[in-house]
Amino acid sequence: MQVQDIMMSDPTCCGESTTIQEAAKLMAEKSIGALPVQNDAGEPIGVVTDRDICCGAIAEGKSGETAVSDVMSTDVLTTTADEEVLSCCNKMEERQVRRAVVTDEAGKCCGMVAQADVAREAQGAETADLVQKISQPEGRSGCC
Repeated sequence: MQVQDIMMSDPTCCGESTTIQEAAKLMAEKSIGALPVQNDAGEPIGVVTDRDICCGAIAEGKSGETAVSDVMSTDVLTTTADEEVLSCCNKMEERQVRRAVVTDEAGKCCGMVAQADVAREAQGAETADLVQKISQPEGRSGCC
């Protein structure tokens, strides 16, 4: 099975100057928990999650006008649509991330694959292993 078989195509994205309030509205409208952040060329430069907004901005007293670039994760895990799901899962496990941005041949964002997509579509052993390894604590405490 390839990533293209389970990914969400044509994801809602935002730019680095998008405010966290605008990003939160997009997430609420689309019922999603993360947005790829793109540069002007459509290449992923980050991911902003509802948790980034809540714990990385609101909890620290930042305003809704704060740019997503101030709170997003910049260490973006990317994959391609033709990559095997197992290979993508292995990368997600290694990095302990719940989402990967899918890029096309030009390096532009064309999809997202999340832990939930794997859980819905992959074999039971792959899913259990992914969830277990991603969920291992990293030594952080509290909200973030």
